Amino acid sequence: MSATVAPTHTPISLKKGAGVGWALRDNLSMTWRNLTVIRRVPELLVFALVQPLIFVLMFRYVFGGAIQAPGGVSYVNYLMPGIFVQTVVFGAINTAVGLAEDRQKGLLERLKSLPMARSAVLGGRVAADSVRNVVTVTLMIAVGYVVDFRPTGSFLENVAAIGVMVLFGLSMCWIFAIVGLVVSNAEAAQAAAFPFIAPLVFASNAFVPVDTMPSWLRWWAERQPVSVTVRAVRSLMLGTDPRAYVWGSLAWSFGIMVVMAPIAIRKYRKA
Repeated sequence: MSATVAPTHTPISLKKGAGVGWALRDNLSMTWRNLTVIRRVPELLVFALVQPLIFVLMFRYVFGGAIQAPGGVSYVNYLMPGIFVQTVVFGAINTAVGLAEDRQKGLLERLKSLPMARSAVLGGRVAADSVRNVVTVTLMIAVGYVVDFRPTGSFLENVAAIGVMVLFGLSMCWIFAIVGLVVSNAEAAQAAAFPFIAPLVFASNAFVPVDTMPSWLRWWAERQPVSVTVRAVRSLMLGTDPRAYVWGSLAWSFGIMVVMAPIAIRKYRKA
């Protein structure tokens, strides 16, 4: 009579318990991979600075004399917070371009076949683009000092302003992640991004006061997320706007991420 041996099972819970650590390491690895591309091709960072630099020179020296900033603030001090926010919004397009390139090259399919966290591809891309936004905004602040931008806020207030901008840029990255996963290539990603960015950046208070706009456009310009974030940055750097705009910008940023991040993750799983 043979003895019956009870089967042994490897507890699955051990793997699940370690999943958070694995996911974090995978996200950090993908972040480093995307940052390494910038380190190897520094022209990507240079070209990211060219467009906001052109806007600074154009509005500061060409249009600046014809635009009256409200509240007795010098126009350059009014302008530069808008330039900073514009920089992080345009910088978020790189999320769409990078994902579209990876998809076109078949890299997304190869990454899906690897034993890695599904969140790492999107998380690493968004995190790397957020780091790049920190670098570009810091460099643009240095450019602002060259053109006589003089913030009156404290050091901590200026650091908080950078945090508000980077968080808003992070929320924009999730929107453009969806664009990058939907279109077929990098060129299409750039073309699809501009119609979305134009009404946000140019129909805002980033460059000019909204008082002179038509009433229907003014309603949009005063309430849309870019304008709220610009006013939040101005309130921290210059003290010219109510601090309530900081909370408004944070609400927009977290609201966008809560809505757009799950959509981007579903699109990635189907890509």
